[in-house]
Amino acid sequence: MTRAFVFPGQGAQQIGMGRDLADAYPAARAVFDEVDAALGEKLSALIWDGTIEDLTLTANAQPALMATSLAALRALEAEGFAVTAAAYVAGHSLGEYSALAAAGALSIADTARLLRIRGRAMQQAVPVGEGAMAAILGLDLAAATAVATAAAAATGGRVCQAANDNDPAQVVVSGHRDAVEHAVEIAKDHGAKRALLLPVSAPFHCTLMQPAADAMEAALAEVEIRAPAVPLVSNVRAEAVTDPATIRALLVSQVTGAVRWRESVEWMTRQGVTEFWEIGAGKALSGMIRRIDRDATVRNIGTPGDFAALRD
Repeated sequence: MTRAFVFPGQGAQQIGMGRDLADAYPAARAVFDEVDAALGEKLSALIWDGTIEDLTLTANAQPALMATSLAALRALEAEGFAVTAAAYVAGHSLGEYSALAAAGALSIADTARLLRIRGRAMQQAVPVGEGAMAAILGLDLAAATAVATAAAAATGGRVCQAANDNDPAQVVVSGHRDAVEHAVEIAKDHGAKRALLLPVSAPFHCTLMQPAADAMEAALAEVEIRAPAVPLVSNVRAEAVTDPATIRALLVSQVTGAVRWRESVEWMTRQGVTEFWEIGAGKALSGMIRRIDRDATVRNIGTPGDFAALRD
């Protein structure tokens, strides 16, 4: 059975995530210690005992989710499953950084620092309140793009773009708040079952994020990227990449580009992947994958209980 390891993105965060792993597996605790040292603060204390409001701040959520995913991977390794047990790694948005760290392309310390920079830069790229994101449910990418295009035109050319192609009937649009709100208003006229604004602090994965892309280009230029031990299925290309220079460029493009998650999963299934292991917090990717490929087997690897089920 050919498998892929996939890593969740922002929105999966929850207070207490990874604590049970850290208590049960010394290698998992070491990941949180390494992230704390890299950032010069006790992010682990915020993850385990802080408030969800503070954890959800983009600059905290991104390294926190990566730390939890890598802790789960280290626990998985302790159970006898190396990253090379997968044919591919992939991650949703910030999860792409987790995937690269898992595959050895980035060090955990560098990944934590990059995600702190990325989170702050994405938050600062657009003043609070000027941007928004909305989920369009019941439409495919082409139909949701038509909604976004119509909303942009109706608001005088304001930005409204498809940002996340999550599964066959869930697309997220991103841009200026007035344009995104208009997209929500007109979505049902285009056949959507539902459209709703998302509780996010910035309009990710659209052209308004260009200042953040510039910041990441500078930050990534200072970091060593190695060839991953397992090919990365890129958000931007929806196909496997292994060349470090290409990965560096794609991580910059990813900030303003759409997350092509549906296409990425479809590409992996065409390569023979039949089993997806979601490594880290939450089960959001598992639900998307099941809607993309009903025949896929999906496992969640995020708690000691998940490892007990894996052993069984």
